[in-house]
Amino acid sequence: MGITQRLKSSLPLFRRLTPLKSNTQTSPFPPHRSFTSSAPTKKDNVKGRLLTGATIGLIIAGGAYVSTVDEATFCGWLFSATKLVNPFFALLDPEVAHTLAVSAAARGWVPREKRPDPSILGLEVWGRKFSNPVGLAAGFDKNAEAVEGLLGLGFGFVEVGSVTPIPQEGNPKPRIFRLREELAIINRCGFNSEGIQAVAKRLGAQHGKRKLDETSNTSTAEGKPGGKAGPGILGVNLGKNKISEDAANDYVQGVHTLSQYADYLVINVSSPNTPGLRQLQGRKQLKDLVKKVQAARDEMQWGDEGPPPLLVKIAPDLSKQDLEDIAAVALALQVDGLIISNTTISRPDSVSQNPLSQEVGGLSGKPVFNLSTSVLREMYILTRGRIPLIGCGGVGR
Repeated sequence: MGITQRLKSSLPLFRRLTPLKSNTQTSPFPPHRSFTSSAPTKKDNVKGRLLTGATIGLIIAGGAYVSTVDEATFCGWLFSATKLVNPFFALLDPEVAHTLAVSAAARGWVPREKRPDPSILGLEVWGRKFSNPVGLAAGFDKNAEAVEGLLGLGFGFVEVGSVTPIPQEGNPKPRIFRLREELAIINRCGFNSEGIQAVAKRLGAQHGKRKLDETSNTSTAEGKPGGKAGPGILGVNLGKNKISEDAANDYVQGVHTLSQYADYLVINVSSPNTPGLRQLQGRKQLKDLVKKVQAARDEMQWGDEGPPPLLVKIAPDLSKQDLEDIAAVALALQVDGLIISNTTISRPDSVSQNPLSQEVGGLSGKPVFNLSTSVLREMYILTRGRIPLIGCGGVGR
């Protein structure tokens, strides 16, 4: 489920004034304020100075007041202010709104959370320290354009992707539909991606900047939450190309190119919008795929921190037997974690009356919460609590 910050700028309306060409031309001003080249009077100078002084005084007073406000209150103001522009974004096409939100985050035009997370929210998994357990799922920042800005919003981790080996446009537009009253979205994007090379270039630049900052900032304390992208943890979600006949090779390419920049990797076999992808969740298919991807990761050279954990993202539309098979594979191959779940092709009763519910694609948002949580609970039982699980789907206020 993606989260977008919505921005809007408001410009004052200016009137263009054209100097008079002759004394006989009609003036747009009353007679006593005619537009002439005569010098301002002493009275005008006094008024101008008073106005300038008052403006400067207000600016200074406002700045002084803000400086006395604690950081927590000021951050709260900034995040609350974003709610004012939500109606504007609601008028836009969903994909246009999504693109603008990613662009705004990439340019730093979104609030930045300065308040530290309470220590009780921190946790350590796979040797990585998370400042809090709430993250942004893959599907929002597909091409790693806005990692720094999104982590700055306060997420404990951000997952980019899904990233495919070669660029692809995805399915035809329109492909995103809002179900407003149900607080849901249906999408059939189909792994639209700029490809692993474009994503690697961006992540490489971010990684280099992070290393430079660490080198120049000698006060950085060890053991502080964060990862390869900065203050938060970065996950990279890998997908396959629509026309690919060798799914395993697609995921292996992703591992070879992007794993050096990731705090964890995800094999996405759960999107409903790529033909044949969910078939890879079968017991034999999943086992063969995971073994090949693990081998590709493990054959690379790694430092003291070791290779990035490898997770599998599964669908919510699975039978009890499917879940048992996935759990068995995950335990046998010591998969580092499971993400549960992706969007659903089912249509719960809460959305069935909406005409847009008939659109083909995966449903996300509030209506998928119960289904996703049910699968999460079942998988915890099947894996006997031995595998870290990330719950995904229907997260809301």
